[in-house]
Amino acid sequence: MKVVILCGGKGLRMYELTEDMPKPMALVCGKPMLWHIMKNYKHFGFNDFILLLGYKGEKIKSYFVDYAWKYHNFRLDSKNGSIELLENQEDWKITFLDTGLDTMTGSRIKRAKDYIGNETFMATYGDGLSNVDANELLAYHKRMGKIATVTGVKKKTQYGILTVEDGIARSFAEKENFDGLINGGFFVFEPKIFDYIKDDTTCVLEQEPLRNLASDRQLAVYYHEGYWTACDTYSDILRINKECRNHQYLWKAW
Repeated sequence: MKVVILCGGKGLRMYELTEDMPKPMALVCGKPMLWHIMKNYKHFGFNDFILLLGYKGEKIKSYFVDYAWKYHNFRLDSKNGSIELLENQEDWKITFLDTGLDTMTGSRIKRAKDYIGNETFMATYGDGLSNVDANELLAYHKRMGKIATVTGVKKKTQYGILTVEDGIARSFAEKENFDGLINGGFFVFEPKIFDYIKDDTTCVLEQEPLRNLASDRQLAVYYHEGYWTACDTYSDILRINKECRNHQYLWKAW
């Protein structure tokens, strides 16, 4: 089964890092976020990836093309230029698709249709870390029998919650969780998802496609109670790397 990863955004809210690299390549524990996402999928047996590239996509291509010799021990025969790796490397199959600089999320996925084929596939964002169990997610999707399944996570906030009546605060409380769930990514889609995505560059997956699926009662929600974090800002990356230094690799499934 193929895993489609959205890697094309510009990451404007972490420009300190993304001026020179795409957001999925931001380093977490010395490795790109994208690497961690792929390692988790591989842990659950999924190693066939389609990377939907856009902004600075060549940086992602270069990383994986050079990955074997840059990040593994090897022996070089200078006479014929052959390289023999001295350790095992990840047996990933990766398709790199340039889907446009300003193409929206739904349209990027639509451009992968011919490479996905007429089969169930997984999809996620290249800027979210989680220990979601991909096999449990897939099993849930099959049980529900819908076109799409999205992983739902509780929305967390560090802000105080005010209760207001007639312009006067009635209460103030620190609250970790709102009731309800947000889109945590980590989707499973049937091929019919493409019927919900327009043939242009402006289709945002999180708008019309998911809304229409929900309206048609074709969007299942898999509730994930484990670790999940979005990596939207530079401070998010700093926080996650602080967790690394404290040996809190909470997103790792392997």
